[in-house]
Amino acid sequence: MHTLRRVVSWLACVALLAAAGCGYRPLYGTAGDDRGVVAALASVSIPEANTRLGQIVRSDLLSAMRPAGTASQDRYVLVLRPEVKTASIIDKPLPNTTRRSVQVVVNFELTGSEGVLHGGKTFSQVSYDVVREPFADMQAEANAMERAAHEVSMDIRSRLAAYFASH
Repeated sequence: MHTLRRVVSWLACVALLAAAGCGYRPLYGTAGDDRGVVAALASVSIPEANTRLGQIVRSDLLSAMRPAGTASQDRYVLVLRPEVKTASIIDKPLPNTTRRSVQVVVNFELTGSEGVLHGGKTFSQVSYDVVREPFADMQAEANAMERAAHEVSMDIRSRLAAYFASH
């Protein structure tokens, strides 16, 4: 039993040493003078949006990437082009209920002094019930759009963090 414990301890030490030498770095960590992903994200500016959907996505991104007091000099610009689409999921109404979906699609481009650095397209689809009460239906659709907007903004943030970590 004592020998087994010694072998397991030795193997654990070897595994830790091997992992330490593989070059693993945490995505949001900083190393010495390296600006790090957090600092790069804080230097991204996002132009004002002219739609409610664009405002939600922009606000989420600014809150996640540039929390109060952490913004640095703007080095990059993130251009967002959001769209929202609504469709019926169930065409045969159940007793006073219909199921609909909201799909939020956002094309984005990160530009710097060298031009377009990174871009992509992300989407989220969220469903809701239509109960044929005008105010409730309007609120349900707005809530579905907001939930989808929050999802795409976090996806964009993750993609930008991965880009900055690899460059």
